[in-house]
Amino acid sequence: MSDELSLSSRSSVVSAKQASPSEERQRVALVIQYLGTRFHGWQRQPKHRSVQEDIEAAIQSVLGYPVTLHGAGRTDAGVHAAAQVAHFDAPSHIPVYRWADILNHRLSEDIVIRASAVVPPDWHARFSAIWRRYRYTIYTDARPNLFVRPFSWHYYYAPLDETAMQMALAPLVGRHHLAAFHRAGSDRPHSWVDVQVAECSRQDSFVRIELQASGFLYGMMRLLVGLLVEVGKGIRSPEGFTALWTEQRRDEVRYAAPPQGLCLLRVGYSDFPFPADIWFDSQPKFVLPNPAEFAFCSG
Repeated sequence: MSDELSLSSRSSVVSAKQASPSEERQRVALVIQYLGTRFHGWQRQPKHRSVQEDIEAAIQSVLGYPVTLHGAGRTDAGVHAAAQVAHFDAPSHIPVYRWADILNHRLSEDIVIRASAVVPPDWHARFSAIWRRYRYTIYTDARPNLFVRPFSWHYYYAPLDETAMQMALAPLVGRHHLAAFHRAGSDRPHSWVDVQVAECSRQDSFVRIELQASGFLYGMMRLLVGLLVEVGKGIRSPEGFTALWTEQRRDEVRYAAPPQGLCLLRVGYSDFPFPADIWFDSQPKFVLPNPAEFAFCSG
């Protein structure tokens, strides 16, 4: 971090700590990345580290009083986010564009604020969202890859048929009662979900499952992927997969895919306050070598 940035951050903090919760305020929206490995999920909870609590503590260190950070999605323990969205209220004299740099200066290396913007006072990161998009990544190569392991399920025990998996996913598009993929312990009063995108694709050794929906049930994505792998292995048909959730046979959904393969990719709004390219700048990227560069090793 440059001296100029550090001095600017300190200047903002000094003036902010003199602020009062009752002074004129503005609503600040954030785009947030985090590695979920060391977190017990997004939501604040006693005796466990959470993303929400870490960011709230950083904001409090600036303002001098506690605030509540509202997130668009409540990811589970071990789940990552490429572009989570959240908001909080802050004194209006602090330039909104400074918040990303101010907070990054105070957060651990497993959380990054990618952008900050001012939004209307009635805008809400969770309730103004019209969809969320998640990706689950399965790595199928027999040999582990150290740089892929933290972000994927290393599944190499049997070949996976991604075509059959896509056939199983296709009927999910639409509004459905998905109680079969709803873990116990949720405070959501119903299990209806509007699914807009349900896709499975393969690129080399990576199988990716992406779902976009108005909202997600507690544990839904990992339970769904755990069952979908049975289709990929050929021990359950695509039609059997569909019958299970349409008949709400929750007792047959026994296995949740491990959390590290799941990532909250982005959140959709009708009035998204950030430049559109923030989505692409924030997406997961693996830096893998070009095989052509290693041609000299052969022969």
